[in-house]
Amino acid sequence: MGSTTISDSTLQENVLAEVSFDPAINPSNIGITVTRGVVTLRGTVASYSEKVLVEQAAKRVSGVHAFTDELTVDIPSMHRRDDRDIAAAVLHALKWDVTVIENSIMVKVEKGFVTLEGEAEWQYQINSATRAVQHLTGVFGVSNFMTLKARAVTGMDIMAELERTFSRSAEIDAQRIKIEVKDSNVTLRGTVHSWNEHDDATRAAYSLPGVRGVVNLTEVT
Repeated sequence: MGSTTISDSTLQENVLAEVSFDPAINPSNIGITVTRGVVTLRGTVASYSEKVLVEQAAKRVSGVHAFTDELTVDIPSMHRRDDRDIAAAVLHALKWDVTVIENSIMVKVEKGFVTLEGEAEWQYQINSATRAVQHLTGVFGVSNFMTLKARAVTGMDIMAELERTFSRSAEIDAQRIKIEVKDSNVTLRGTVHSWNEHDDATRAAYSLPGVRGVVNLTEVT
């Protein structure tokens, strides 16, 4: 059986319903348009945390193959913080997160935008650092430029282990994904059924020892 094409109007309604369903999101200032299957998010949100939640909600909707996020963070004056206060809060959040090696992270805050730099042993530590600070009051945005420490693992080892990882996963269709490894960087091509599967494949690749970067070029179909 062929796949059913979802109309732009139906997709727009579904994304709006999913965004409105999350009690942590205020949809009153958010506009959603769909053109030829591409979802565009516009408007304002009261925090960077809310912006992340809106994007995650859109990605959960069946039929969303591509989207652009043009949301603007407009923090109410009562929740604004100066850069010094934000930097202190960031350091505190990193220190109290057991999945983060906070002493290996350099933090910079400029006009509410947080930048993280440094090295980590594992990708989950990098992801945890972002999650630890993206919900803090006064943050306008987070850029994580942390890198993984090099490990002596061959490309063939990485490919073989990733193939086994994909095959074990109930959420990933291993037969639809092609794996390429060069200089410890993984590229994924092919097709996946949803954004969740797309993200699961990325996380699986980053979880392997020796992987320094992942480019996921799989298409959501």
